Amino acid sequence: MIEIELDGKKVEISEGSMVMHAADKAGTYIPHFCYHKKLSIAANCRMCLVDVEKMPKPMPACATPVTQGMIVRTKSDKAIKAQKSVMEFLLINHPLDCPICDQGGECQLQDLAVGYGASSSRYEEEKRVVFHKDVGPLISMEEMSRCIHCTRCVRFGQEVAGVMELGMSNRGEHAEIETFIGQTIDSELSGTMIDICPVGALTSKPFRYSARTWELSRRKSVSPHDSTGANLIVQVKNNQVLRVVPLENEAVNECWIADRDRFSYEALNSDERLKAPMLKQGGEWKTVDWQTALEYVANGLKQIKANHGAQSIGALVSPHSTLEELHLAGALVRGLGSENIDYRLRNAEFEVADKARYLGTSIASLTHLERVLVVGSNLRKDHPLFAQRIRQAAKLGCQVSALNAASYDWALPVANTLNVPASHWVQALADIAAAVAAEKGVAAPATGSVSAAAQAIAHSLLSGERKAILLGNAAAHHAKASSLLALANWIAAQTGATVGYLTEAANTVGAQLACALPGMDGLNAGQMLSGGLKAAILLNTEPVQDSATGAQAAVNLAKADMVVTLSPFKANLAFSDVLLPIAPFTETAGTFVNAEGRVQSFHAVVRPAGEARPAWKVIRVLANLLGLPGFDFESAQDVLAAMHQDNGGVPEWVPAARLGNGSNATIDLIPATAEPVVAAIYQLDGTVRRATSLQLSADGRAAASLSAQEALA
Repeated sequence: MIEIELDGKKVEISEGSMVMHAADKAGTYIPHFCYHKKLSIAANCRMCLVDVEKMPKPMPACATPVTQGMIVRTKSDKAIKAQKSVMEFLLINHPLDCPICDQGGECQLQDLAVGYGASSSRYEEEKRVVFHKDVGPLISMEEMSRCIHCTRCVRFGQEVAGVMELGMSNRGEHAEIETFIGQTIDSELSGTMIDICPVGALTSKPFRYSARTWELSRRKSVSPHDSTGANLIVQVKNNQVLRVVPLENEAVNECWIADRDRFSYEALNSDERLKAPMLKQGGEWKTVDWQTALEYVANGLKQIKANHGAQSIGALVSPHSTLEELHLAGALVRGLGSENIDYRLRNAEFEVADKARYLGTSIASLTHLERVLVVGSNLRKDHPLFAQRIRQAAKLGCQVSALNAASYDWALPVANTLNVPASHWVQALADIAAAVAAEKGVAAPATGSVSAAAQAIAHSLLSGERKAILLGNAAAHHAKASSLLALANWIAAQTGATVGYLTEAANTVGAQLACALPGMDGLNAGQMLSGGLKAAILLNTEPVQDSATGAQAAVNLAKADMVVTLSPFKANLAFSDVLLPIAPFTETAGTFVNAEGRVQSFHAVVRPAGEARPAWKVIRVLANLLGLPGFDFESAQDVLAAMHQDNGGVPEWVPAARLGNGSNATIDLIPATAEPVVAAIYQLDGTVRRATSLQLSADGRAAASLSAQEALA
C-alpha cells in the first residue's frame, strides 16, 4: 500500500492505482467525463486535472499513478483554473440545445458547466456541425454535434460488449464517433452506451422525446427475462413505463443490463395488451366481466372433473412467472386432485430431480474463472450478462472451451471448440471424459475415443484452479439431458470443477422450488402438450412459441374441452376458450429466484392496464369459486411468507440443501433423435416478442427470417 496526501487528508491506496482511485476511496469528487470505473483509462477529456505538488503543470487524475508521499490538491486555485479552462474548450462547439435534449436533467456536461463554465463565451466563430447517423432501432445518434469525444462508447464496445462497433475517425475538429461503412450497432448490450454517454450524443431511440427526466418516477424492479436477475430502475410517467435503466448491483449485473431488459418495456404499452377478460362464443371473441369469465372457468373445471376425472386437468406454466404465481397455480391444480403441472415446456427429457438445478456457483465468481467448459449454449445470446463476465475472465487468462452443434461468435477468445451435432453431444462429452481418465489413469465412466479436440479440452480442465462446467439451454432441453449431466459431474469430480446450469428463464430455479412439476402420477409438459388434457390452464405461456412441440401444440390443445389462457397479451387465440388478462412484472408484486439461488422480490411500479389483475389474485379468486381451502391471501407477500413458514421467514438465498446438480442417471450413448429447442434472444418470452424495437434489431430480424423459413419448410 502507498500513502498519499489528498486535500490535506492521508489516503492509503494500492500501488499502481491512479489519483482518481485514491479520490474515490477518500470520497472526494473530481470532475470528469471520459473516466469510468469499469473501463480502461483514456485521459481524453482532461476535465480531471488536479494540482500535484512538484509537478510544473496540472495532471489528469485518471492517468496519474500514485507515488509514496505524493501531495495532491483537487480544489486549489491551480486545479480549479485548469478545470475551468478545459470546460471552456469543451463548450466551444457544444450546441445550445439543452431545452430539447433528452439528456437534460441527467447530463454530466450540464451539471459540471454550472460549476466550471463561464457565463459567456469568448469564441464567436461558427460551431461545428456533425451529421447525424442511423445505427439501428435502439440508439439515436441524431445529435452527434453534442459529442465531446470521451470515447466511453468506443471502449465499452471493445472492452465489455466485446465488439468494437464504434470508433473515432479523422482528427482535430473533424473527429467523429461513428460506425464504419454505415453499419448498425447490433450488440446485445448496446443500450448501455446510452447510459455511459456523459452528454446527449447517444440517446434512446424508443424513449426519444417521450418525457423529461425530472418528470419520471423511479422504482426498483428485477428483470423478468433471463436467469441473471438483473436489478432494474423502471421509470414511470402517468402510470406508463417509459424507460428502464440498470440499478447497480456488483454481485448480480454490476452496472449493466442487456438490451432485452432495457427495451422490452415497449410491449407493455402495445396494442397487443389484453385489457379485459374474453370468452370465445360461436367462434368469436366477446369481452366479458371478471365474474362471468371466472364463473365460466370454475364451472367448466368442475364439469370436466366430474366427467373425466381430476387427472384430465393440467397447467402449463411459464418459468418467467413469479414464485407466488407458480406456487398458487400448483396449489390450484393439486387442490382439484391433479398432479399435472409443469414449467419445462421446451424440455425433451423430464428427469425427476430431488434438488433444484442451478448455476452451481455465484454469478460474481464467473468473472474470476480460470477454466470453463460451456456445453450446449450460444452463451452471448442466451445469457448476455453471464457472457460479459466470462469475457472479463478470458481477458485475465481464462481458457474457455465449448461443446456445441456449431461455432458461435461469443466476442471472446475460445481456446478449444468441439462442434458435433446435438444428437452426439453425449458421446462427445464421453470422449472428453475418456481423455480425462487417460491423463489421470482412472477408469472412464463411458466408452469414448480420445480425439485431439477432446484431449485439448481435458488438458485445459485439468490445469488451472477456479473451474466450471456450465450446461446451457440446449443441454437442459436435450433428449439426453440426464446423461449430459452425469458425464459433466464425473468430469468435474476428476478436474475439481463445479457443475451448473445457466438456466433459461428469470425464475427457472424458482419454478423448481415452487413445485411447478408433476407429482408421482402427473403428466409432464410433453405429455400434456401431446393432447393428454381435457382442460388446460396456460399461465403466462404461449405453447406454439414456448414449447418443444411448436405448431403441433395448437392442434393438440385445440382437442381439449376447455383451454384457459392467463396472459398479459392477446395470446393463444386459435385454441383458447377463455382469456384472462394478468399483470406483467411491472404491474404486480412478486419474487424471482435467479440462477445462483438469490431470492429477489419486487413491487408493482404502475397500476394494471385496463381490467388486468395480478395472476396470483386471479388464481386465488378462481380457487375460492372452486371451494378450495388455503387460498385466503391478501397480498403477494402473504403468499411468499406461507411458502416459507417452516423456514423462519423468507431467505435472501435458497438454502443450500435445496439446490444441487447431482445425478445418478445411467449414461446413455445412443444418439438422440430429437434436436433441442432453444429460443432466440428476442423470442424468449411473450414480452420480448412484442417489443417493436427489439424485433427491428439485427437479432430480431434474423429470428423472424428463420421463423419464416421454417414455416415454409
